[in-house]
Amino acid sequence: MPRSKIQEFSFLATVVLITAAFVWLLLPYYGAILWAVILAILFDPLHRRLEMWLGGRRNIAAAIGVLACICIAVIPGSLILAALADEAAGLYNRIGTREFDPGALFVQLQGALPSFVWKALSALDLGDMAQIQARLTSFFLEASQAIATQAVTVGQNTAHFVISLGVMLYLLFFLFRDGAVLTTRIRDASPLGARQTDHLLETFSLVVKATVKGNLIIAAIQGTIGGVAFWILGIQAALLWGVLMAILSLLPAVGAALVWVPAAAYLLLSGDYLKGAILLAIGMLVISTVDNLLRPPLVGKGTLLPDYAVLISTVGGLSLIGMNGFVVGPLIAASFVAVWSLLADDKPRH
Repeated sequence: MPRSKIQEFSFLATVVLITAAFVWLLLPYYGAILWAVILAILFDPLHRRLEMWLGGRRNIAAAIGVLACICIAVIPGSLILAALADEAAGLYNRIGTREFDPGALFVQLQGALPSFVWKALSALDLGDMAQIQARLTSFFLEASQAIATQAVTVGQNTAHFVISLGVMLYLLFFLFRDGAVLTTRIRDASPLGARQTDHLLETFSLVVKATVKGNLIIAAIQGTIGGVAFWILGIQAALLWGVLMAILSLLPAVGAALVWVPAAAYLLLSGDYLKGAILLAIGMLVISTVDNLLRPPLVGKGTLLPDYAVLISTVGGLSLIGMNGFVVGPLIAASFVAVWSLLADDKPRH
């Protein structure tokens, strides 16, 4: 092998090894880095206007942009997290003191359902009624305790949370200030062609905007409508259920229905027909309509992915890496489609 080829191979191997080591070094704070990039993309139009209004003063524009992100995203998110922890802890305490008794609700439901339903449940080998009742009570206890514990854990791990937040905001400042320069350097350093690099960067930006903005808008609307409906109907822990509906709304098609459908069914089966009918109507006519109307133009169109690909990639991302997966999953799927589209376009025609 010629010496020049050996040197070229050695250099490429060194680049790969050092890049892998650098990525490994950043893994503990990948979430902070990911959200810094996401916020930089989402707030880029605002930053451009600020920089223009300030006569090109990049540092001041970047600082104001970071402050805007703190006011719009960080502070409201922290307040919601604190309220969610308090609501989950309250539900856990009410279950522990029997103020809210899932077992009693189960007995009431048992009397409302026809006998053939219970025979069908018995055929599924779920155990006798006492065992099912105990399992339901245990599930509510564990679920509320888990939510409260996870939310409180964020507060207890103050050092890690503060460092992650600091990394995100610090990086965000420089992404605002030097974003154009960094993008140019990525284009110059990319081993791909200029057209391919631009296409992938454009895909990355479009998917981040569509996924985050679309999903968060839909989640906020569905969670707010569902939470307010639960509160008006007197359903306990309305904030908790509203936040849960907002989180589940990240899953296309099924999402928030995993909360309001069982709640409406319980109200109807327990004899509270008016509340059950109202919740069912709100769920079918309002909450589901929001998803059906807004998701295709906000998420599907922006990611250039069909609905089934958005669903599968979102579920896969959430399963593998948690909440960040609702962005990373569709991003990987869209990048997969973009790369293979480029390959097909560049393939010689015979």
